[in-house]
Amino acid sequence: MPAKVLVVDDEPAIRRLLRNTLVRAGYTVVEAEDGRQALHQAAVEHPSAVLLDLGLPDRDGLTLIPLLRVHGDAVILVVSARDAVDEKVTALDLGADDFVSKPF
Repeated sequence: MPAKVLVVDDEPAIRRLLRNTLVRAGYTVVEAEDGRQALHQAAVEHPSAVLLDLGLPDRDGLTLIPLLRVHGDAVILVVSARDAVDEKVTALDLGADDFVSKPF
């Protein structure tokens, strides 16, 4: 059974790009466009990894990191246009496993 990845981003084009790339690589992809959907999908789908944007319409993605940790031990990779060092450090301190800056 392929590993499942939750892609959390409010931009449909980014979700589509990540979904297509991950599916071609053999992953199963679940999507969310906001924090509420992300928490629901994490609880229901139990992904192996989460690709998390920080700029979501209903909340700051940083607040989701510890909440996602409650739903399991998925690898959390922050994928964000924010590139300030303090935000990267905060994301990692909150439990993210790594940080990739957009554009990528």
